[in-house]
Amino acid sequence: MRRRRDLQTGKVTLERVCALTDLTAAQATPARLAKIVRGHWGIEAHHHVRDVTFAEDANRIHTGTAPRAMAGFRNLAIALARSIGWDNLAAAVDYYRSHPDHALDLIKTKS
Repeated sequence: MRRRRDLQTGKVTLERVCALTDLTAAQATPARLAKIVRGHWGIEAHHHVRDVTFAEDANRIHTGTAPRAMAGFRNLAIALARSIGWDNLAAAVDYYRSHPDHALDLIKTKS
């Protein structure tokens, strides 16, 4: 059962969650299943950022290795922005779109 509280109304809802696994009953402890589910949602959150912030699903590049390369560039942009403290990636994209000369500062290394 998943318990969720709406922060605005305070209302609590319960949701039954079902999942399939190839783990045995002994391997599928509640702690292990919770860790697997949290890991899955971490990946989904990353894909959500790529789709919403970079409109990845609307991209028209579909042939050859270009889609994989573009995904790599998006991942690099996300990692660079997070490495210098951006929490809001949409704001980071807006900032660097308006200040492209500052984008080079993301990849400069100190000697």
